[in-house]
Amino acid sequence: MNTPSHAILNLALLLPDSQALPIIALGAVLPDIPMFLLYGWAKMRRIPARQLWTQTYFLPFWQNWTDLFHSIPIAVVGLGLGLLSHSHATALLFGSAVLHSLLDLPVHHDDAHRHFFPFHNYRFISPLSYWDPRHHGYIVALVEILLVLVATVYLFPQVESVIVKGIFITVNVLYLGVYLLMFVRRRLPNLFCQAALNRD
Repeated sequence: MNTPSHAILNLALLLPDSQALPIIALGAVLPDIPMFLLYGWAKMRRIPARQLWTQTYFLPFWQNWTDLFHSIPIAVVGLGLGLLSHSHATALLFGSAVLHSLLDLPVHHDDAHRHFFPFHNYRFISPLSYWDPRHHGYIVALVEILLVLVATVYLFPQVESVIVKGIFITVNVLYLGVYLLMFVRRRLPNLFCQAALNRD
């Protein structure tokens, strides 16, 4: 699932009041931090995008850090410590990180995380992918977009910040725009072929 989706869905599911918004958003983004660092490092090294996501991303160093940040047991320990110490912020931070990993589980195929690392190397290889068309990526992407849209409508009256509302709108517009572009690029060759057949 895309990182902005995690932030918006986690806010819709966990937001008790607007004061908690930053900590929930941080917890939703936290598991993906190694990937942001990888992307920045790759840009500095001028590594092509194809090589980055088909080779570099799968190197043991980056996989270990990515899976460590996606570790459900580690996040659950953090959540438990937050509850035991009566630290509402800590509990929300790690609770949001747990929710991020749970939402990732059903939509990762070739790029599945080891969600029990470092205690176990098991990967749940889902039949679905949030991006790969070979594993229903177009359908999963549409479901993700619709969930984010519904979550945004739900959150809009609860959020006072104009900046945050602007971010919500921007994410939704970008998602819809990219999806429509993908749809047109996928369908356009078929439409041209059909038109050619009709002329013949």
